[in-house]
Amino acid sequence: MCFQSNKFNRFRSAARDMQMYRHHYPFYRGQIPSSPDGVFIEDFHNKWHRKYSKLEEVHSYIQWLFPLQEPGINYQAFLEDGTAKQRLVASYKLMLDFYGIELSNDITGEVKLANNWRERFDNLERNTHNNLRITRILKCLGTLGFPHYQAPLVRFFLEQTLVKDKLYNVKESALNYFIFAVIDKQERRNIVKYAYAHYEPKHEFVWCPKTIQSIFRGETFPDDDNPIDLKQDDIDDNTAS
Repeated sequence: MCFQSNKFNRFRSAARDMQMYRHHYPFYRGQIPSSPDGVFIEDFHNKWHRKYSKLEEVHSYIQWLFPLQEPGINYQAFLEDGTAKQRLVASYKLMLDFYGIELSNDITGEVKLANNWRERFDNLERNTHNNLRITRILKCLGTLGFPHYQAPLVRFFLEQTLVKDKLYNVKESALNYFIFAVIDKQERRNIVKYAYAHYEPKHEFVWCPKTIQSIFRGETFPDDDNPIDLKQDDIDDNTAS
């Protein structure tokens, strides 16, 4: 009986801690450390920066740095906290550096190759679990106030994989997941169009219907002098999300 009571008390304490985290984001406010690593957000930014082995081998930190949308989470509290949002950008920059990428414009979210890109790309190729991390980062950016950061990063990966023939082991995730994490419908349409333009062979492109591919090519149809009007729902309804 005592064992069950202690077990319940531990559960209640954990539930209370997670409820506080969901509603007030104390980690990003510097009030609590991550678990189980015991690292405060500022220490993470200062002491884990370019600690590539640690960033690769430790897996628990990513959910603290980039929380996802879950029932009960008070996203408005985060969106209204300027310091928390600045720290999220710092977390994003740290992870971009880990992947060999640099945030070149804090306003637009444009990214470019970092000086260390060769070494870091090699790591991306070897450790494909980072594709899941990148998907999580994209989703988090979309829900915590930085949806405009999504498309530039996705386009970057499409350019590297489809145009420059790099990051072979990232290509499938970029097409299947990264693209469809983008919240803005127009941006998502443009990215699908970009992917189609650079994908070969064209007949194997499955990330939008054939009719939309015809529209991307600018084709017209016998009963219409103008290309069919492309509706975003056509992309959303006929692609994996």
